Amino acid sequence: MAGRTDLFPVDRLFLIAGPCVVEGDDLMFRVGDHLARLAEKVPGGIIFKASFDKANRSNPGAHRGPGLDEGLAALDRVRARTGLAVLTDVHLPDQCAAAASVADVLQIPAFLCRQTDLLLAAGATGKPVNVKKGQWLQPEGMIGAVKKVSEGRKASKHDAAKGIAVTERGTFFGYGDLVVDMRNFARLKEATHCPVVFDATHSVQQPGKGEGGSSGGVREMIPPLTFAALAAGADALFLETHPDPAHAPSDGPNMIPLDRLDDLVARAVDIWATARR
Repeated sequence: MAGRTDLFPVDRLFLIAGPCVVEGDDLMFRVGDHLARLAEKVPGGIIFKASFDKANRSNPGAHRGPGLDEGLAALDRVRARTGLAVLTDVHLPDQCAAAASVADVLQIPAFLCRQTDLLLAAGATGKPVNVKKGQWLQPEGMIGAVKKVSEGRKASKHDAAKGIAVTERGTFFGYGDLVVDMRNFARLKEATHCPVVFDATHSVQQPGKGEGGSSGGVREMIPPLTFAALAAGADALFLETHPDPAHAPSDGPNMIPLDRLDDLVARAVDIWATARR
């Protein structure tokens, strides 16, 4: 799959899913195997997601992940075992080339969506790039992010127009909750001309409202927001999932339990198809 740019189809619902952060092989394979079976029911397929580093945790002592080398090796094992494309976050420009040697897709976290050098470096790899919209940013503000990825592509002689997606993950007003404006899906698509992904899990996050100042979350709001986003025009979904969210090392309160994922995805596919009809 190296170098594929067809992982973000505009005419078929696709799903980015997996645990928040890279964990041990047993957990990664359990989730990966489940997603590989589920992928047959998702028109545009599933991309496996896990982060080798969570660099924007609420507290300095919070679990961040295994790091670049160990994390990429774990993702490579999932990729080889399941056949799924894999996605991981990058936080620094010098991580991009290394991550692209394994990952099929690079992801820019929302807090970093204006970091010019990072966006240029991600684009320069030629890999598909998913850029999350900053929690403070209007949809049209993502035009610059897309242009930066495209410029990185051009500078390294890659096709500037292929393999860029943008992700809506809610707007933060500073009071511990995020709000999803359903108009943003149409506005993002019109502004960027990219497939628009809805991050259903981080949109229900409650930054700083969890135990000890960690992030909380309201996972029961994931289904209604997911269905509304698809009806409003979202092209794809981002859903973090875990067999035991209560004991996940990161973002447990806003993750979908693995045993509830299939039903949610089946309903989502129906709603996406109805909205596109």
